[in-house]
Amino acid sequence: MPRPRTKRLLLRGEPNMSILITGAAGFIGFHTAARLLSEGQPVVGLDNLNDYYDVALKEGRLALLARHPGFSFVRADLADRRAMEEVFRRYSPKTVIHLAAQAGVRYSCENPHVYVESNLTGFLHILEGCRHSSVAHLVYASSSSVYGSNSKLPFSVADNVDHPISLYAATKKANELMAHVYSHLYSIPSTGLRFFTVYGPWGRPDMALFQFASAIVKGEPIKVFNHGRMKRAFTYVDDVVDGLLRVAERPPAGSPPYKVYNIGNQEAVDLLRFIEVLEECLGRKANKIFLPIQPGDVPETSADVEDLVRDTGFAPTVPVEVGVARFAEWYRSYYQVPAPESGGQAVKTGA
Repeated sequence: MPRPRTKRLLLRGEPNMSILITGAAGFIGFHTAARLLSEGQPVVGLDNLNDYYDVALKEGRLALLARHPGFSFVRADLADRRAMEEVFRRYSPKTVIHLAAQAGVRYSCENPHVYVESNLTGFLHILEGCRHSSVAHLVYASSSSVYGSNSKLPFSVADNVDHPISLYAATKKANELMAHVYSHLYSIPSTGLRFFTVYGPWGRPDMALFQFASAIVKGEPIKVFNHGRMKRAFTYVDDVVDGLLRVAERPPAGSPPYKVYNIGNQEAVDLLRFIEVLEECLGRKANKIFLPIQPGDVPETSADVEDLVRDTGFAPTVPVEVGVARFAEWYRSYYQVPAPESGGQAVKTGA
């Protein structure tokens, strides 16, 4: 069910000024921009449209955003200092929602240099842009991966996160530290959001739900790591966008004006249950190949979001049964997958 539209006050009495969303052609960036545009808020979207995954999917998202007269798009790379300086000079945003980054825990083992370019150099350019443009609030994407191999659950922002187990996680922890420095030195209000597993329509093809759906409809086996003994704080994208925008409306006070929140579900879901729901929605059974846990991965995540609930009223409302059904409906439509006949048995191999 669509959420009610409300008038947001992100720009403190200047509703005609643009919000800059980096990664606007990405999964969460697209949904965030679409929500704001539907509420009448102008948005400047930035993306480099790299080929980490299917560019056609990114172009499809952008095509939907371009239907809104309040949307402007800039194709630029975060690591291009001059281009980023021009974006801030031209648009002078007062709110920056920075979601662009090189994503993927496993890919960071294969191509580490791009993570430094996008997630470190690129983030520095965002911070410098905020500094010189008097940005009122920077909201940026961190990640639950910063918790590394922490065994205490649920993960809390008060936990020590000094021992990441992937380069991707290390870059996200570095982002939090860099933001703290700029908040301290230049009084830039900044809020980091440690996203827990986000899913939904228009999702990323490298994420588990998308990969599972693709394999299942093709009759190919799916890889289930850690022999299925995995739990994740799966969070539907509409819930994440709601929490993100609640945060964006509330720049942190204090000295320095800096905050970090978890954003996700407190209740973790068994991976095998998640797959079962997808099977039901697609009307097909999965051929599961059970494998050991992947390097850089963790067996369970769950989020302590009490701070976010207290400060913003954030409350996820979409259960996996509903969220996965919405994803499956979108997937069938986008890839023109015919509705299958019901029935069939799962084939389990590789145990």
